[in-house]
Amino acid sequence: MSGHTDPAAAPPVDDRPPKPRPAPVLDPDSAPYYGAALEGRLVVQRCDTCGNTQLYARDRCLRCRSEVRWVEASGRGTIYSFTVIRQQHQRPFRTWLPYVVALVDLEEGPRVMTNLVECDPDRVHIGMAVRARFEPVSEDAGIALFEPA
Repeated sequence: MSGHTDPAAAPPVDDRPPKPRPAPVLDPDSAPYYGAALEGRLVVQRCDTCGNTQLYARDRCLRCRSEVRWVEASGRGTIYSFTVIRQQHQRPFRTWLPYVVALVDLEEGPRVMTNLVECDPDRVHIGMAVRARFEPVSEDAGIALFEPA
């Protein structure tokens, strides 16, 4: 059976150094968000017409289609849902195992998908209070991660 591999066999070991965290591709709508994160600030969009607060970046309010503006957010929220990733063979993620992917309800209203860091994954729970922390990922962008409050 030359040329065939055993599907149950372990994948080859990849001993290359880990890649850095992937950086977002900036566009005119999202650049203010990632620029603020690079400065260590969490911002959300607010509509002055209807008061809706939203994130991720869009050029118009999702509720009434009016213009929106960026406003400072508290950086505080609670875990709405989460999962623990225990198997991941792609760089850069494999060096983070296990890691938590969470949906966080911000105090201002929007729900964001993020990573929860600086926390034992087995201690994460729905309703857990969290706060934003920031990590630079390029010369132009930072990302918001969350940690226990």
